[in-house]
Formats: sequence, C-alpha cells, structure tokens
Amino acid sequence: MIDFKKIEPEDKQWIDGLLAPAGIRSCNHNFTNLFIWSDTFNHRVARINDYLVVKGGKTGDIQRYLYPAGTGDIKPVITAMKQDAADCGHGFMLMGLLTENVTELDMLFPGNFEFRKRRDGFDYIYLLEKLVSLPGRKLHAKRNHINYFKGNRDWRFEHITPQNLPECRRMNDEWYVKKGYRDNKGLIDERYAVDRCFDNFSVLGLEGGILRSDGKIIAYTMGEILNSDTYVIHIEKAFGGIRGAYQMINREFAYYIKHRHPHMLYVNREDDMGSKGLRRAKLSYYPDRMVEKYTAGYIGK
Repeated sequence: MIDFKKIEPEDKQWIDGLLAPAGIRSCNHNFTNLFIWSDTFNHRVARINDYLVVKGGKTGDIQRYLYPAGTGDIKPVITAMKQDAADCGHGFMLMGLLTENVTELDMLFPGNFEFRKRRDGFDYIYLLEKLVSLPGRKLHAKRNHINYFKGNRDWRFEHITPQNLPECRRMNDEWYVKKGYRDNKGLIDERYAVDRCFDNFSVLGLEGGILRSDGKIIAYTMGEILNSDTYVIHIEKAFGGIRGAYQMINREFAYYIKHRHPHMLYVNREDDMGSKGLRRAKLSYYPDRMVEKYTAGYIGK
C-alpha cells in the first residue's frame, strides 16, 4: 500500500522538483491546483522513485489516481498504484491522461485499460501574443469592449502586492455574495479554493493583477508559470455588470506576462468544468489548441 499524505504548502518544493522536468502543459499537474482543491477532492500525494503520485476523490465517490508525472521508468510506478487500489479494495482508475499518456499506457499494459475522452477537462491554450494584441475579425468584439471601457472609465491596472491583497480579497468576497454562492455547492467549493490562493499567495508563488475604476477594484486575476513556455491562469473575476471589465483584465494581465516573462509563448486558461457559460467564454477567444484529457479504467488481469 502506498504511503500517501495530505498535501501541505511545504510540499511545494519537492512536488515542483518532480513536475518541472516533466514539462507538462496540463493544469492538473500543478502544485497550486492540487493544493487549493485538496480538501474538496481529498488529494493525497506520494513520491515513487522520481514520480509524483496523487490519489483523491470526494467523500463517498470513486477513488481516482492522477496519471503520474516525473522522469524515468513509469511502469513500476503504475504497477505500484494498481496494487494500492487492490490493497484498498477499490477499482483502479487513472485521470488526467494526455494523448501521449494513452499511447504510453496502452503500450506498457496492452489491452488492460479502457480509455474515455473527458471533454469537460480539456484545457484551453492560447498564444500569449494573441491575448495581448487581439488581432483579426474574430476578436473584433473583444477590442470593442476594451475600447468602450477605456472611453467610459477612469481606470488603472496594478500588480497584486501584499498591500492591495486585502482590498482585492474584499472585492472577491463581494463577487461571491453577488453570485449567491451560499446556495450553490459548486461556488462554495470554488470560493474555498480561491480563499486558499489568498491565504497562501506568496507561498504558492502566485502573481496577479487588479483593475480599478474610479479607485475601486472591479476585476482581478491570478496565475503563475506552468512550464518552460506556458503560463497558467488560475482565477479571473470581474463584476459582470461592467462592460469590458473581463476583457480588460484579461488583456492587461497578458501584457504583464509578456513583459515580465518574455520567454512565455502560451497561456493555459484551464478547463471549463462542463459549465456552458465558461465554455462559451473560453471559446470566444478562439483557443489555438486544446489539451485533450482522458480517463483510463483498469479492465485487465
């Protein structure tokens, strides 16, 4: 049986040390996401050789394993995970597989797994330069919203700092109250995860930006470097009644990323979790690629 442990902030160093060489573009293989959602999904972590192994599942739900990330021979790692599932008396299901992982797993254990594509988990990937310049006819509406905002608002963009973080958090609290989050289990879980970003902003190595209008924060965003060429956006919130606020915070933070991290080429805006509204919003920026993800259920010997 694998000796899993609850994920804590101090685990960031060794987990990042395993994730960085793997260079995965998926938002699932990211310490911040694993940590902030760990209470909701009961994430537990372990190290096997030079691989990160993650197990989780909501209370009463099926236990699942994240496809291991690291370097070296992966076969004994998967074998150990399969044995852990058997020892615990539940099925063996892997989540977060990329296309190349499907090929690898089927080669190592031919015919032993059943694969299913999970559209709700696809990550949306955009060229960073496109989010900065918003070129062409397809993004004409985004430019219009931004121009309207600039023409009708006294505004400024700021980096998130220890000094303005509490004010940003108050704006976030107001956003959830306006959304009626107390009657929505999904929003309750999301707010808890977002609060963990505020509580651990520096420890997690997060960066962020805020958008002010007439001195008041009306939008903010947070993210970090995901791998050698991709930046990931974890959170983006704006008051929906303000035309252009979402488009403006998106564009201004993309500009910040470009100049703060000139080696970044892509932005991962994570998945849509099956939300029609999120899917529509993310597709409206015309992603340059999607990170397809699969589940793998063990059906073999």
